[in-house]
Amino acid sequence: MALQVYSTLTRKKEPFHKKPGDTVTMYVCGPTVYKPSHIGHMVGPVIFDTVKRYLTYLGYHVKWVVNITDVDDKLIERAGKLNTTVPELSARMTEDYFACLKALNVTGIDHFPRATEHIGGMIEVIQALIKKDYAYEVDDGVYFDVSKDKDYGALSNRDPEQMEAGARLEPNARKRNPGDFALWKSKPGEPVEVQFASPFKCGRGRPGWHIECTCMAIKELGETLDIHGGGLDLLFPHHENELAQSESLTDKPFARVWMHNGLLKLKDKDGKEAKMAGSIGNVLNVCDALKHLSGEVIRFFMLKTHYRTPIDLGIWDWNNPATPVPEGMVETGTAYRTFLRFAERVQRVTGRPFSELTAPARFEPSRKFTQPAFSEVYQRFHEYMSDDFNTGGVTGVLFDLVTSLNRNADVAKLEDPATNNPAAKAEFIEGATLVKEIAQILGLTFTAETKALGGGDALVSGLMQLLLDLRNNLRAIAKEAAKDNPLKKPLFDQTDLIRKRLGELNVTLEDRPGGTTWRVG
Repeated sequence: MALQVYSTLTRKKEPFHKKPGDTVTMYVCGPTVYKPSHIGHMVGPVIFDTVKRYLTYLGYHVKWVVNITDVDDKLIERAGKLNTTVPELSARMTEDYFACLKALNVTGIDHFPRATEHIGGMIEVIQALIKKDYAYEVDDGVYFDVSKDKDYGALSNRDPEQMEAGARLEPNARKRNPGDFALWKSKPGEPVEVQFASPFKCGRGRPGWHIECTCMAIKELGETLDIHGGGLDLLFPHHENELAQSESLTDKPFARVWMHNGLLKLKDKDGKEAKMAGSIGNVLNVCDALKHLSGEVIRFFMLKTHYRTPIDLGIWDWNNPATPVPEGMVETGTAYRTFLRFAERVQRVTGRPFSELTAPARFEPSRKFTQPAFSEVYQRFHEYMSDDFNTGGVTGVLFDLVTSLNRNADVAKLEDPATNNPAAKAEFIEGATLVKEIAQILGLTFTAETKALGGGDALVSGLMQLLLDLRNNLRAIAKEAAKDNPLKKPLFDQTDLIRKRLGELNVTLEDRPGGTTWRVG
């Protein structure tokens, strides 16, 4: 199946306009770094990281840029409240953002241009728009005249005559039209570190929000992007205004494809729809979520639905310490353990970690498998991803494949040391390698456990192994004692007590032919 991608501008799926081997430029709007990153800030990066992984897998060469807005109204206001400077706050929050990306295995971003690094370029763009009569100066800044752009509103499908000031459009009697937006702002009294020299009659000031992305995108990737991405909340006014000023500047299409990911949705403890907002107190910062779930679980949660649909967090009693994360994320953590257990099984069967399996890094249309079922899985995976990057469908394929491999491993008794079935083992390894190949595209490793009770701590692991050894010795003694007096099984009762008490601590034991394993959860 040829790659099909939905564009917000055309409102339909179309064949991707480039072919494997070509370079693809992708720009995704990044954060305004004034507060710690919450989980909503990670949805776009996770999705577009997966998009890049798949495009690379198909043979494209992808250059992906995400901007950092380090000068903005919100930053100035927040820095004032914290009695710090805008550069200090933005630097600290940028590091938080980078740490969150790392935790969620977002590795594909090639460059993070910062707005303050491109002030000169923004001034040049604004001057060019003034010269072309798309922008005008007033005593407090420079504004883009939306009435001069005959296509204004096409991206968000809004009638320009119905657009009113608001939603980060600033009411100002000096503007010609309510929808005109600031390209340059001059606000007396703002901190000196956010006032930059300019040739405009308003003097020192700073760029508007929208011009930042136009300048950085064109500077880094050229006048026409292959993909412009971002959250659905940026569609208007941000992306609409980016599109207007960029095409007015260059007289070229700004982006061939506009991709918008769906937003998070949430219910309160009574099941009523709720908005995630700082004023309500239900914003879930990534650093807090990571105390209870691994970054891989959070990533998996964001990919188990199609990127254009809302991501359902489920019910969350955010004022209850007993429910630190929404139920939808907890349920995802439980489902994710299916893959962790499979990865552990791979190691028991093969003698080496799942992470050491070598899986192909490129799609091969003529790929041959020993089993028709594997060929079918490979085809389904490719069809889902080529149908507008349907990761939700792919996660379903993965579950089916792992379930089938587990069933076959049980039937063939691959974990029994007495079993000698090289054909069944080879088939299992082939299937496990296909699991690894698909997981790589989703950015999942199946090696990161959910957070709980220091399960990965070396001391805890050592103590657990000691406890298991003692339990196994007790089981062996109990079996011998039961031969002499089958009616008396006090030692077996003790081994059951160990299992029960560990279960109360959320530790699960699994007795297998090759020994006993344990996991948290």
